[in-house]
Amino acid sequence: MFILYLDGAEYARQLRRLTLWVHHVLLPVYGSEVTSSTPWCTRWWAHPEAIARLHGLWLAWGDLTGPGSDALGPATWHRDHLTSVMNTLRSTDGPFAGCKPGNHRKSDPFPIAEEDPFAP
Repeated sequence: MFILYLDGAEYARQLRRLTLWVHHVLLPVYGSEVTSSTPWCTRWWAHPEAIARLHGLWLAWGDLTGPGSDALGPATWHRDHLTSVMNTLRSTDGPFAGCKPGNHRKSDPFPIAEEDPFAP
């Protein structure tokens, strides 16, 4: 199940599993130099957008590279998933834009009107 639908202990278990994959598979293989034009936050799990995007990437990884996947699965994962997620996360206006190596900057919440336009 997609991580944004989870809470409590199940959310924590999924985040732990995601963290292991990000730290031991994704970043050692696909992490590249951190620069001002390609930021990365060492506390990526503190960014809800990063959690959501990386979890989706991880789910696709499991489907396309795991047992039972076909020979084209890894190429499909690279082409259809990896590049777009990493480019979005590491863009200069992405969730890590204000972060620097070793320095996490909490993102400001997106402004949302407090009134419910559909309330009776």
